[in-house]
Amino acid sequence: MKRAPKIGIGILGGLVAVLLILVAFVLLFDFNRIKPWLNAQVSDAIGRDFAINGDLGLDWDRPEHEQGLAAWIPWPHVHAQDITLANAQGFEPDKMARVARVDAWLAPLGLFSKEISLPRIAFAGADATLVRQGDGRDNWTFDIGGDTGGDDNASQGSAWSVDIDEIAFDKGTVHYRDATLDANINLTVKPLDKAVPFAQVTGDDSALETDPAAVRDYIFGWSIDGRYRGAPLSGQGKIGGVLALKSETTPFPVQADVRSGSTRVQVAGTISQPLNFGGADLDVAFPGASLDNLQRLTGVTLPPTPAYATRGHLSAEINHVKGSTFAYRNFSGHIGDSDIHGSLRFDERGERPKLTGELKSKQLRFADLASLIGADSNEHKAERGESTRQPADRVLPVETFDTDSWAAMDADVKFTAESIQHGDTLPLNDLYTHLVLDNGEILLDPLRFGVAKGELNTTVRLEGNKSPLAARADLHARRLQLDEIVPEVEALDGSLGQINADASITGTGNSVAALLGGANGRLTVLIDRGAISRNLMELAGLNVGNYVVGKLFGDELVRINCAAADIPVDQGLATPTVFVFDTENAIVNITGDIDFGPETLDLTITPKSKGPRLFTLRSPLYVRGTFADPSPGVKAGPLLARGAAAVALGVAATPAASLLALVSPTGGEENQCGPVIERIRKASGKTDSDAG
Repeated sequence: MKRAPKIGIGILGGLVAVLLILVAFVLLFDFNRIKPWLNAQVSDAIGRDFAINGDLGLDWDRPEHEQGLAAWIPWPHVHAQDITLANAQGFEPDKMARVARVDAWLAPLGLFSKEISLPRIAFAGADATLVRQGDGRDNWTFDIGGDTGGDDNASQGSAWSVDIDEIAFDKGTVHYRDATLDANINLTVKPLDKAVPFAQVTGDDSALETDPAAVRDYIFGWSIDGRYRGAPLSGQGKIGGVLALKSETTPFPVQADVRSGSTRVQVAGTISQPLNFGGADLDVAFPGASLDNLQRLTGVTLPPTPAYATRGHLSAEINHVKGSTFAYRNFSGHIGDSDIHGSLRFDERGERPKLTGELKSKQLRFADLASLIGADSNEHKAERGESTRQPADRVLPVETFDTDSWAAMDADVKFTAESIQHGDTLPLNDLYTHLVLDNGEILLDPLRFGVAKGELNTTVRLEGNKSPLAARADLHARRLQLDEIVPEVEALDGSLGQINADASITGTGNSVAALLGGANGRLTVLIDRGAISRNLMELAGLNVGNYVVGKLFGDELVRINCAAADIPVDQGLATPTVFVFDTENAIVNITGDIDFGPETLDLTITPKSKGPRLFTLRSPLYVRGTFADPSPGVKAGPLLARGAAAVALGVAATPAASLLALVSPTGGEENQCGPVIERIRKASGKTDSDAG
């Protein structure tokens, strides 16, 4: 044999021998001997004390999903038992995690660039404690690489880095403590007896049709208990078996049914980059006692409501640096007895988080809006978790507005109700409002109701960024049809009677009672034509009106030519300059005052007969007492003199021009209030030129 082939064969044989020796060494070597060195290297790489306390071994596996050269190189498969990981400095307890067994697959080519690349790591019997302190520091963020200090003596971070693609696990326990969220939560994970297909839980197999591997099965069941934002927390659900930490496309299946206080959250779908919560695609249901209770769970400022339930689709785009966005789309449900539909978007990227969207209700029950101003019953207050109770002797709501929560976010939301239920006493047709919340200030512009074929158009501003709250409301009622307000009265069928009104009220205070108790402003009302009767008052549920009308007119229907009121309000005290009913047989004048602070009434009703028809009543009527317990009666003295128009109309320098402004919308020359207002003007000493 020639010399060259012999040399080649010798070299090849030597290499094979060396390789066999290496294989034998790897197979026979006791890797427990290198545990001290390995523990030190890992500890240095992650900046924490790391220890393998049990057995350490090494196998060689060829990767399944790699391509090219990496697919031909066997990868080390390291398995270790009883591993502990220390907590970051300044955290309790000393140990952050303990794992019964770890299997890790190492991509060897990464070692050449000082990268510990772990395509897959599997944990068995894990117990971890995750802690976030009040200053925002947490123990799950590792200081890997880079400068770890700010002075000359600061230690330098390791030049090595750790990169993990997937995490698999079996049963384990996680304890979560978060001072920023007032959270103390224990999570237990156990394998299911049998894997559950994703579509079986969500009812959606569209992802499986396009990519059968897109969504993996539910492998584990989990349960949770503890406290979150000060309220008890409990729940259970299912999750997948592998966390794809880096993939933007591999979804991780989750299903949850969690309760916190009176709120329940049900979730089914997927999240991406689960350890970093990179996004979400979830079907979500929220049933609970009041929407404002969701603020504790979500951070979104919502109003107090009756019991509710909604179901929709939640998607999220998470960016922990610039801020995240959440979209709750195409949801439907109910609030109280009212249906609700729409889409909302919550954006955290601005100076303050902002909620935007549109809501619709096909049929709104007006009583379901009462809790927005604290006007619901004490029973409903208790159901939605409100501690304030309305006193039995007060009518105006005393529940305070939660103005502190208004400053937590901004909002721009439109709401439309196609139909409104309010019994037979107030014929509301529809509702539209545009709510803007900006830096603690709420603007409702417009707040518009369709009422009795007319329109009630209001603008409301609530400045919650002031202490106490400052409010202003401007109201304009136009062309409200009397025959629509009381359709049961046949005598009003086809009546041309209309109501027009203007009001402007300002006040300060943190409840409706406080706002009106010190309010300032003016209310002007005109009723052109119509009718009044005792039965009409009964239909409206006005017991005092029923008494007064019965005393004045008996049970018969009396037609009204015009009713006019001009009522200024000063520091909660409303004192009419004009409050008069011009009927077919009498002029009825109302004087006195209404005090919204103590909620008291002190009114005198004085009739003046027209023509030969005489009243049997010989003395004026009065209404005294409180809003909650009014007391009507007949004054003991003789009937007041009826000769002077100023007395009959109750005027003394009345601003008739403000009433004249309400005549125009009701029909021009046919309006019956024109002559009445003209008499008011003459009685108060006004001329045509003065009116301008």
